[in-house]
Amino acid sequence: MKKKGSAKAKRLIGQILTYLFMIVLSIIIMYPLLVTASSAFQAGNITSFSLDLNATWTLDNFRRLFEETMYGRWYVNTLIVAFSTMIVQVTIVTLAGYAYSRYRFMGRKNSLMMFLIIQMVPTTAALTAFFVMAFLLDAINEFWFLSFLYIGGGIPMNTYLMKGYFDTVPYDLDESAKIDGAGHIRTFWEIITPLVRPMIAVQALWAFMGPFGDFMLARFLLRSQESYTVAVGLQTFINDTRNQRVALFAAGAILIAVPISILFFMLQKNFVSGLTSGGTKG
Repeated sequence: MKKKGSAKAKRLIGQILTYLFMIVLSIIIMYPLLVTASSAFQAGNITSFSLDLNATWTLDNFRRLFEETMYGRWYVNTLIVAFSTMIVQVTIVTLAGYAYSRYRFMGRKNSLMMFLIIQMVPTTAALTAFFVMAFLLDAINEFWFLSFLYIGGGIPMNTYLMKGYFDTVPYDLDESAKIDGAGHIRTFWEIITPLVRPMIAVQALWAFMGPFGDFMLARFLLRSQESYTVAVGLQTFINDTRNQRVALFAAGAILIAVPISILFFMLQKNFVSGLTSGGTKG
């Protein structure tokens, strides 16, 4: 009886600690979001972020954001970079991950190791090199070059992760497809790809989110206001200490979550599906 009682007490304590941890974590996550939302909907020109539930709330800040600033242009710029980065990067990473998982070729292990080494080098260490490349290619203020850098920076580690996910798919499926007469492309597209949709969805979401959150690289390569992304453009609202437009900054930050949330809900079903949509032929 004592052992059962002590076991129940341990489970109860464990549950209490778990719930406390989740509550604290939720507060840490939700508080900045509430402050941002409160600042975005407050009427008037506020000079600092604040959580004021008694303030007068209005949508005027969102109207001003598009009428008085170039936020709409920055938003479109970011969407162009985000979609191009997502499509190209996911395509390359998926094909490379499959090749590294299913084929054995010269330099395979060394190149995988090189991917990990490259990933250890921070982006800031290559800013000068990126700027020189952009200058030589006449790519300052060009979206294609910024997308190129995002894609190149995401390939090493994501290829390694995708390769690991492909490794979880039984190789027996490839053998069964070969017996049925399927070629390499058909095996990849019709047999293996549906089973790795969860990882492809995650890769797509990561690649799409990158341009929305990156400031340093975009600020370094985009010099005219017409070519800014939202991260760079929003920084201009608060970089002048004598004229900080905090409400507009908060409203713009809220709108950043809209396309990311839409893409997340579109891909959500793929996060939990795909692994059961196939089987080994006996």
